[in-house]
Amino acid sequence: MNEKNIKKTVLHAQNLTKSYGTRGNVQDVLKGIDLHVDEGEFVGIMGPSGAGKTTLLNVLATIDRPTLGKILIDGDDISRMKDARLSTFRRDKLGFIFQDYNLLDTLTVKENILLPISLGKVKKLEAEKRFIDIADILGITDHANKYPHELSGGQKQRTSAARALINEPSMVFADEPTGALDSKSAAALLKTMEDVNKERGVTIMMVTHDAIASSYCNRVVFLKDGMIYSELYRGDKTRQAFFQEILKVQGVLGGDSVDSI
Repeated sequence: MNEKNIKKTVLHAQNLTKSYGTRGNVQDVLKGIDLHVDEGEFVGIMGPSGAGKTTLLNVLATIDRPTLGKILIDGDDISRMKDARLSTFRRDKLGFIFQDYNLLDTLTVKENILLPISLGKVKKLEAEKRFIDIADILGITDHANKYPHELSGGQKQRTSAARALINEPSMVFADEPTGALDSKSAAALLKTMEDVNKERGVTIMMVTHDAIASSYCNRVVFLKDGMIYSELYRGDKTRQAFFQEILKVQGVLGGDSVDSI
């Protein structure tokens, strides 16, 4: 096999479980999930309400800790890391896009985007170069000196995406990134994420209930009752054809659906 065709595994979760509560009143949300994500994948996580989508994302993204199991990101076992090291790992290796943007109101667009690397060791000229590059890709160069309250929802989410990408992370986690956007802004953001994934090889995992959003991914993992129910791979299919496949599985699981793409 040609070594150039061997893909690096960025994330590997083994026998991942997450429970809440105390003895006699324990709720098992994740029930022994095994999952791997290769470098350059754009993976969607779907499933009906209560399936464990957000819990899985939070555990994999170091926002929460698993009850049992192992999580490797870039070969590092994050499930065993102490809090201080985990915080540094999160800052240096991961990017986050949240539904509610999580921008700081007192900082400009540029300052919000640069925040993750302002805490690290990136030199000023390199930071400026990265900002110009990522702001251009996301179409927010003209908004650099504006504050969040001066932006539309789509512009806020693009700022959030730029902040997630500025540190050139090993992996970007997105939690319902289009949930608060109108259809036009959502499509623009998803197309940008798809382009960044394809052209720059950025590895992305996105939780969504929306089949249209998932159709931009190259793999969709479906959860049911805290376990992996099935997976779909886009391959060479058109986005329309992949969307129809996603809808069929979503229909079986009882998730939300829409009529057209």
